[in-house]
Amino acid sequence: MSELNFLLQTLYSISINDVIDILLVSVILYYLLKFLAGTRGWQILIGLLLLLSVWMLAKILHLNTLEWIFENLWSIGIFLVFVIFQPELRRGLAKLGEKGIFRFLSPTNKKVVDEVIRACLFMAERKIGSLIVFERNVDLTNYIEGQVKIDSEVSSELLITIFTPQTPLHDGAVIIKEGKIAFARCFLPLTISTDVPSNIGTRHRAAIGISEETDAVAIVVSEERGEISISVDGKLYRNLDALGIRKKLYKLLEIEKPSVYQILRNKLKKEMKK
Repeated sequence: MSELNFLLQTLYSISINDVIDILLVSVILYYLLKFLAGTRGWQILIGLLLLLSVWMLAKILHLNTLEWIFENLWSIGIFLVFVIFQPELRRGLAKLGEKGIFRFLSPTNKKVVDEVIRACLFMAERKIGSLIVFERNVDLTNYIEGQVKIDSEVSSELLITIFTPQTPLHDGAVIIKEGKIAFARCFLPLTISTDVPSNIGTRHRAAIGISEETDAVAIVVSEERGEISISVDGKLYRNLDALGIRKKLYKLLEIEKPSVYQILRNKLKKEMKK
């Protein structure tokens, strides 16, 4: 009975501030774990948790030497966290700096995406290697090197011409910014992840690298296999068909689907023109 009274008193003593505090901590931990899941940081976090378990065991069993080593190790723990998780912290801070609530107020034009898809399908059929990156909220200027400014409307013909072998701009990536081809011959940071497939080349590693560092969406055409892949958030989706590419890009770039009303109106216009 005393235990029940203690439980009731504890529940009554919980204020609304305590509830908000617990909820905020839970949300932060959830998104932190979600952010680290599937990355190199997740493996490091598991390693740190194992070390913490060994330290707790040392305290329980009174293993003085081991306990002393761990206590001195934790004293520089904050510094080690910043060093070990430096890529993940940089990526996380970049995401925090995104225009979260204003995201996609100016979505990529449907025509631009369709032109890119058309070019990629053409190049995949002929095994012309290419890498095209859509900038979203994070400015890519600080992540690219050796770029040549283009500032041109997006067309499948121009993209195919840029990536045709032996042309001056075919190496590197094309950056699409604000609905235009902003830069060509861009050299991107390569991924340092050890989880990537061993049979992928530099283009795919660059696509994964830029999507790890920023919120960009990268589309890659393999010159060896003629397959098309998309990289976003450090993940690579390989060997996509035309429908898969369109669905994924439309979703990632927030291309609005026409409403039923718009579809019926367009059909009516076509019928009236006949």
